[in-house]
Amino acid sequence: MTMTRHETTIAADEKVPTIEIVREFDASPEQVFRAHVDPELYAKWIGPRSLTTRITRWEPSTGGAWAFANDRDGEEIASFFGSFHEVRRNERIVWTFTYEGQPDGVALETLTFEELDGGRTRLRTLSVVADFETRDAMLSSGMDVGVNEGYEKLDELLEKR
Repeated sequence: MTMTRHETTIAADEKVPTIEIVREFDASPEQVFRAHVDPELYAKWIGPRSLTTRITRWEPSTGGAWAFANDRDGEEIASFFGSFHEVRRNERIVWTFTYEGQPDGVALETLTFEELDGGRTRLRTLSVVADFETRDAMLSSGMDVGVNEGYEKLDELLEKR
């Protein structure tokens, strides 16, 4: 397991039901963006280390749809789906993100890929949900483990490229 070089910040706004996740990567915006739109790459890094990801649908263009399932020891334990609302190459992705177990709890997420000095990238994800209850349930679900371990795996993947 790789030591984390960059801290991941996960912040909940007190006034609106949002979660903002910010993380820097030692890779270009093109590389980090590609890891979000290439289904083979996405499946390798998304989520906690204890799970594997199976992409079941992946159309990474404006108007496209996506879906994936998480497995542990060959058994499906969770699945997620959504739509790509905007895909602006190497700059921004806007998509919906829904946990199949709570299909009414849709998050609208905007991912921005900011170029930093030295060929690095700041990834900022803003998730907007309908209410504080949904937001707080997301935060207490263990999402921080999945986010942090996923970004560690993404670091490892980017190092290899």
